[in-house]
Amino acid sequence: MSQIDSTQFFDVKLESDISVREVLNSVYEAMIEKGYNPVNQIVGYIMSGDPTYVTSHKGARSKIMKVERDELVEELLRDYIRHEIGRDV
Repeated sequence: MSQIDSTQFFDVKLESDISVREVLNSVYEAMIEKGYNPVNQIVGYIMSGDPTYVTSHKGARSKIMKVERDELVEELLRDYIRHEIGRDV
């Protein structure tokens, strides 16, 4: 019997299931290697959405663009709460 009354789910996986934390670490390292201030540059990217704030060195720009900006903020806030407040989120 057809399941026309049921909602169908379609799950798309990215080429590489890299975590937000791994993206941030990778981008941070690429920025350091190129002599940039990673905090200022990543904040610029998050606030503006302009990918040119992130170096293309080691594919950092491509990696960070695969993650939604709100996911970057969420991960940063979770990490802050974990380390500064001592609570799991």
